[in-house]
Amino acid sequence: MRSPNVVAKFTPYQKFVVAVLAFLQFTIILDFMILSPLGAILMPALRMSSSQFGLVVSAYAFAAGASGLLAAGFADRFDRKKLLLFFYAGFIVGTLLCGLAPNYVALLAARAFTGVFAGVIGSIVFAITTDLFPFEMRGRVMGVLQTAFAASQILGLPLGLWLSNRWGWHAPFFMIVVVAIAVGAGILAYLKPINGHLGVAPDRSPFHHIWDTVRRPSYLQAFVTTALLSTGGFMLMPFGSAFSVHNLGISLALLPMVYMVSGLFNIVLGPLAGRMSDAYGKMRVFGAATALGIVSVIYYTHLGLTPIAGVIAINVIIFATVTARMISSSALISAVPDPRHRGSFMSISASLQQISGGLAAALAGLIVVQPDEGPLQHFDTLGYVVSAAMLITWASMSFLARRIGRHRDAGEALRTLSH
Repeated sequence: MRSPNVVAKFTPYQKFVVAVLAFLQFTIILDFMILSPLGAILMPALRMSSSQFGLVVSAYAFAAGASGLLAAGFADRFDRKKLLLFFYAGFIVGTLLCGLAPNYVALLAARAFTGVFAGVIGSIVFAITTDLFPFEMRGRVMGVLQTAFAASQILGLPLGLWLSNRWGWHAPFFMIVVVAIAVGAGILAYLKPINGHLGVAPDRSPFHHIWDTVRRPSYLQAFVTTALLSTGGFMLMPFGSAFSVHNLGISLALLPMVYMVSGLFNIVLGPLAGRMSDAYGKMRVFGAATALGIVSVIYYTHLGLTPIAGVIAINVIIFATVTARMISSSALISAVPDPRHRGSFMSISASLQQISGGLAAALAGLIVVQPDEGPLQHFDTLGYVVSAAMLITWASMSFLARRIGRHRDAGEALRTLSH
């Protein structure tokens, strides 16, 4: 095995930036995830059909995808701190409107409004990460940011469900608003302006800036890879709980334990995957996680009745591979855009993730069938499709990694000659 590289240490300010961005990601992810477990309470409370509830869920994703594309032309024209605060304030207002929604139409509009603002925040966070941290540190940063997913599983969702059972479905949204206001205050008070990119960004129209971003071959390859990367997780995620209950025989009472234990492991494994990405190579970690992910997905989707210990174990492995692939790929792709394109690149990339994820979930719904609330059928077929998507993504990521390596080598040679 390749010997690990010497890893640089974080400064106190860098630690603060990572922490505040992780808390911010926690509120965004929790707001996105909280709706699904609230479905059993929301649908009768607001007299929604299952199709209407599905529309409420998808309205957020498609609004987020559209807003990211629209914001791409403006993403590099402002101080990233100000841009982050503006969209985070809109997200807080939208989440508050969700909690105050009196009926289905109001909730649908509030979810779309929230998605418009939330869809841009992720891209700003990754642009800030790329601006403030060198390539050699980004794996560890992405590893910490990805723990927001695990934290939402083991802290946010159980707390949100407890609040909804005690005070109604409105309460989890109010909880998110309170936490988000505290995070926003910390950003406003302590995050320094992030405007170094303004000195290199050309003064041009937003539409020209978008066109200048999407027409570059290396960027296009990264966009395709990003879209493929979202496919696997979004195909399995919507049916995970139903498959566990109806096919694996896990009771609804024990289902939260599966996700909580998986989340606990991910809090440890996420930062570890980030550190390994920096030490041993981001593409090496991505390749290893892909190989293990394909094997575990095919095994998982062919399971029948399974003891809960076995279900927890395979879920831990699958979540770990998904996390490792996301961390290593995010760190790797962060090296693609030039400073003057980072904001627009990240906005378009985030939008493609949202849109491709929505399409993947829809495709999965066409493959999987559940007759009369019985066991899910064709879940094994879905496993093969997900595995094929993971393999294609690995091939695309390999080409992209070689292009990044050549670009970085050329940059190092140029800096050496200049000195």
